[in-house]
Amino acid sequence: MRSYTPAVAFPEEYLHPNEELVLDLRPHWFQMLPSTAALIAAIVIGLLVITQIGNDVVSILAGVLILTALVWFGVNYASWVSSHFVLTSDRLIHREGIISRSGIEIPLERINTVFSSQSIFERMIGAGDLVIESASTEGRQEFANMRKPSAIQNEIYVAMEANENRKFDRISGGAPAAAPASIPEQIEQLDSLRERGLISDAEFARKKAELLDRM
Repeated sequence: MRSYTPAVAFPEEYLHPNEELVLDLRPHWFQMLPSTAALIAAIVIGLLVITQIGNDVVSILAGVLILTALVWFGVNYASWVSSHFVLTSDRLIHREGIISRSGIEIPLERINTVFSSQSIFERMIGAGDLVIESASTEGRQEFANMRKPSAIQNEIYVAMEANENRKFDRISGGAPAAAPASIPEQIEQLDSLRERGLISDAEFARKKAELLDRM
């Protein structure tokens, strides 16, 4: 999965300090197939009509057909090339659009469940869909035409576990260790044990002597 990094990568300045990029993916190439096939078909049909018939009206209609298919291809390509499905060490990011952009960000700790699904044909070409349920305001998010969705699902769970471990380490590492009791305090604790009858006078005297020798 980590090898699927697009030529126009997700800008690193959008990452937080100490945040690492795990995945930067575009939609599967299958998203481009309908508009690409339509453009090729329009060019072939248009050229055949223009060269074989030669009628001005028909030639104009053929040109309009090619232009329409070209516009559809261009819009679809712009949408494909500007889409980023990004997984970092802290969050999941989805952004799309060139002129007007839209996007969502889901912190990893808010993700509850990740579903992946593939039809038989999608399994053959390595495509599929992802559904992410989270406790964030976005709730349920669906992502179509993803590359190897089951592998992405696994990467998300691995990143979630690593993020949880880092958070636990920060909490554990941030708690100050309790300072050891001083020798006078330890003698007081021993005297309290002696008064409660938990140790004998002889044991108290011996332990006290050991502690005083350390001073």
